[in-house]
Amino acid sequence: MGLAGDEKMEHKFHDEEWKWYQLDDTETTKIVELAKQYSSLSLEEWKKDIDRRNTNFLKVDTSVREEEKVSGALVYQQNLGKKDDFEIFNFFITKTFFVTTGLNFSNEGMPVHSTLLKHMEYADNAIEGFAILLGEIMKRNLIKIDQFELRLNDLFWKVKEQNSTTILEEIYQCRHELLVAKHLMMPIREIKMSLDEAFGDSIVETMEYQRTCKRIDRGLMLIEGYEQEMDTLINLEEVVSSHRGNEIMKTLTVMTTLFTPVMAWGALWGMNFDHMPELKWKFGYLISLILIGGTTIALYMLLKKKGWFGDILKGKKRNTFFK
Repeated sequence: MGLAGDEKMEHKFHDEEWKWYQLDDTETTKIVELAKQYSSLSLEEWKKDIDRRNTNFLKVDTSVREEEKVSGALVYQQNLGKKDDFEIFNFFITKTFFVTTGLNFSNEGMPVHSTLLKHMEYADNAIEGFAILLGEIMKRNLIKIDQFELRLNDLFWKVKEQNSTTILEEIYQCRHELLVAKHLMMPIREIKMSLDEAFGDSIVETMEYQRTCKRIDRGLMLIEGYEQEMDTLINLEEVVSSHRGNEIMKTLTVMTTLFTPVMAWGALWGMNFDHMPELKWKFGYLISLILIGGTTIALYMLLKKKGWFGDILKGKKRNTFFK
């Protein structure tokens, strides 16, 4: 998507000490012009990179002193339901200017373009100006994390109050959403580290750069914390499922075992029908029923003694886990 008319421009800041060349995806000729203007900075090589790639990448070049540069591309928005539905922009950063292509400020959550330009007036150089842009992208991510926190808190109580397979599906959907959010933030952290690598301490102490670093750290801290909470929820669901599965298997096993005497005596008598003296006894059937009932009760008492009935987590001895 192209930029709005007032966004297609060369922005100058800090008494024209540094510039932001904001281009859209179609302005390849402008990149060629910049490559001629800054012939020593290999902008044409960057153009080749963005022509053949459509994913995150990063390059740091410190081969020439005072001409250090960082270039690459960043996916800054991802549709949770569609793998190929994402927004990406390309960047080329030096001390005196940076170039971006493909930034779409009409997307939901992106900063107001005019407000961003005013904010960049506080930047002393292009590196700090680009850090402001990254900080605005991180602010957008943090807002989404706050929204995710509300869903996660609601999910905690659903697990306790109305647990079901539907809730388990929702847990894994949230886990996937968290992975996507982390996948969006990790490259931003890598860009921050590449700026440290390329430009050193000259940018570390600037206020706007520090603010962006704090936002990156805050976002990743929240992601890691929520990952642990999600893992705990998943483990809880696995324990509950395992326990209920054990209860079902225990019930089926006990029922099968208790009916074993009936089936065993029935099978035995069925094979010897012509030689069953109790058929002629006055109380033959009563004796048979007493025999079957007695063996069933004896088997029940044996199983109860072994702890097969009641709470399977309750041990037969106190202060032990498995006895």
